[in-house]
Amino acid sequence: MAKREFKISTPDGIAGAGLFRSVDKTRAGVILYMDAFGPRPALDQMAERLAGQGYAVLVPDLFYRAGAYGPFDAKTAFAEEKTRAELRALIGGTTQAMTMRDTGAFIEALAAEGISGPIGTVGYCMGGSRALNAAAAHPDRIVAAASFHGGNLASDAPDSPHRNAARLKARVYVGSAGVDGSFPPEQSALLAEALRSAGVDHIIENYVGMGHGWCVPDHGVYDAAGAERHWKRLLTLFDETLG
Repeated sequence: MAKREFKISTPDGIAGAGLFRSVDKTRAGVILYMDAFGPRPALDQMAERLAGQGYAVLVPDLFYRAGAYGPFDAKTAFAEEKTRAELRALIGGTTQAMTMRDTGAFIEALAAEGISGPIGTVGYCMGGSRALNAAAAHPDRIVAAASFHGGNLASDAPDSPHRNAARLKARVYVGSAGVDGSFPPEQSALLAEALRSAGVDHIIENYVGMGHGWCVPDHGVYDAAGAERHWKRLLTLFDETLG
């Protein structure tokens, strides 16, 4: 598996990123939107698995505007006051609009690597909402968007993904943790209503018994069986949309 570390010029600066692709012919491009703990070996492992299916997988650092930060321990960072404050500042300082704008540069970076066709997005935790909003911002290129344990997908915020449903042309998959305060049942219902009203091909699936973060291997609530179920759903989505 080949991984390249490189820099992407965006309207706001230079974002670090990793690009994962197998030596075999690449099928299509995927952008993986990180969770709150940033690019790290756990996400590299996930990107490598996707790349092993024939995709070119880009994992950008969404917090690049903040300069150096972390590293964070996904099991303890939100439990400790100092790192919790740092994480909240990073998340709050990286708006949805910023990531939507950055996605144009991410798509250009894939094109520079010869990936100029349809693109899929997938995001975890804070990356889930960004994967959906990215698809709304770039409907001409992004044909599939997946969110796993994404928070605030249908919140009161003006940049909540459900408000951009009418802009989506992508097929959407949302996998929610069984009990997740950041995406309660009322938000799930509101998101479903928005997607259905907009005519978006979508699935919202509740992973009963899973905790927020169950897909990512360095999270304290990681669940191997639940993670495999997530992989099955994600790969089916990309197989059917990216070819």
